[in-house]
Amino acid sequence: MQYPIFNSIINTVDTNLEKRGISTDMFKTWENSKINATGLELEINLSKISPFIRALSINFDWDSFRETALAKKLEGMESHPFLEMDKLKNTSLTPTIDVEIAWLFDEHTCQPIETDKNGNYRVESASRWMESVSKDVNSLLAKDDIITRWHVEIEGDQDGKYLSAINLISYFQYQIDTPKNLLEVNQLVSRRLHELLFKANKVINISDEILSKAVAA
Repeated sequence: MQYPIFNSIINTVDTNLEKRGISTDMFKTWENSKINATGLELEINLSKISPFIRALSINFDWDSFRETALAKKLEGMESHPFLEMDKLKNTSLTPTIDVEIAWLFDEHTCQPIETDKNGNYRVESASRWMESVSKDVNSLLAKDDIITRWHVEIEGDQDGKYLSAINLISYFQYQIDTPKNLLEVNQLVSRRLHELLFKANKVINISDEILSKAVAA
């Protein structure tokens, strides 16, 4: 399926990142015809920015129903291919875009091995600083009315249990029902991306401050 509106959004994201001097380790689109969905996945390397967070992952989710709903609202989209499809042209939902942001923590620098300790001290220590990060991040994002959660995986070695994956994930949703044309859609996307990157950087700073104290303790 062709998604001209979402393709324009992808180009806007790419252009904005380039203007800010932000390079990506991954920037790819996907499409699942079985569920009429598409999306963009990108990953930004943070190894030179944060000692504790190795990457920032941002995923944008979209589908043919949102594409069609927005095409019906925009000037100049009368020939959009989806408006010729009976199963799509009658859709009446409010067009929104879902964005998932994940901060991928470096499990090694966040859980240093201490030779004078035994047992599961790494998991216990991580649970304390994760609770502190959650408290401050929830306060930071309180006005966004979003869901933020941890995804962790636990493994064990000769030094006890540790977290083999530590990811903090936030889910944002933005309505795209006010633009009158594709230019205004891209302007809205640019503003929202700026806000997301600003908040993502705040979370990095919060995490670095808490972890630098936790690891040094």
